[in-house]
Amino acid sequence: MKICLLCVGRLSIGYLREGAADFEARLQRYLPVRIVELKEEKSGKNDAEYIRRQEGRRILEKIPAGSFVIALDERGRSVSSEKLAALLERHMMESTPELTLIIGGAYGLCDEVKQRADMLMSLSEMTLTHQMARLVLLEQLYRGFTIVRNEPYHNR
Repeated sequence: MKICLLCVGRLSIGYLREGAADFEARLQRYLPVRIVELKEEKSGKNDAEYIRRQEGRRILEKIPAGSFVIALDERGRSVSSEKLAALLERHMMESTPELTLIIGGAYGLCDEVKQRADMLMSLSEMTLTHQMARLVLLEQLYRGFTIVRNEPYHNR
């Protein structure tokens, strides 16, 4: 199995870049990870729906064929670290070729992306910036694999 993170926008804050790079490198020990950064839509009109649609079009074009898609959304299903680990393990056992996780931009995801997703997942009931969400997601993926392999990172 491979993991693809489709992320709207770049990490512009140094400590987030460093943390994300650290967890991406740690994850590479378990499976190939590819992070695709998509252009953030800029609109002088500040039209949130227009921005979501434009970013959504870019996201949909980049979803790998045959991939199980998890879109991060504030209204998605909340999962514990252990449940995320179980989901990762299930997809490895089922030989899912690729797991694609989507992080939208500042205005979230358009309906078309949410409909394409096989699962909507929430990282927290609190609002996170899309940059912070990337770091949290990478850490949770790493934590999930350490749980699956019964390694000492996660304290149960």
